Amino acid sequence: MSNGYSSEEIVRRYATASARNDLDELKALRHSAWSVLWPQSGERVHSNDAFAEIVQHYPGGKPTVEVSRIVGTEDRWVVTPGNTMLRIGGSGEFWWSEWVMTYPDGQMYHVVDLIELRDRLVHRETVYWAPPFAAPDWRRPFVDIDNGEG
Repeated sequence: MSNGYSSEEIVRRYATASARNDLDELKALRHSAWSVLWPQSGERVHSNDAFAEIVQHYPGGKPTVEVSRIVGTEDRWVVTPGNTMLRIGGSGEFWWSEWVMTYPDGQMYHVVDLIELRDRLVHRETVYWAPPFAAPDWRRPFVDIDNGEG
């Protein structure tokens, strides 16, 4: 199935829909065999309907999401000897995004979402969450501390 979007456009639209909790847009951008794995809890969600139920049942309401970065390989195209444009197979299929998720109770997590595309749709995701923590004192002489100011 071709939706006319580049791989980067698909991933950016997907990230925007995730941040807005737009379940209809997420479903439209997902492959029919979509699934997401949450390795830290060992859970795998196998359907849009199950994912929608999870979002609707977040204790205290839906969390907010702020996407901070999307990284991947742009789609690659070549010109054949017959002067035909051809997409190089396998290129632009693997992406990742970073975001910050804040739950209604104020808990904040840094998140990395590994995204695999198939047929110009999001096919598989693997998502990792980590709470922020202060750098240990013993390491401070060897690092710069990113305070979010650039």
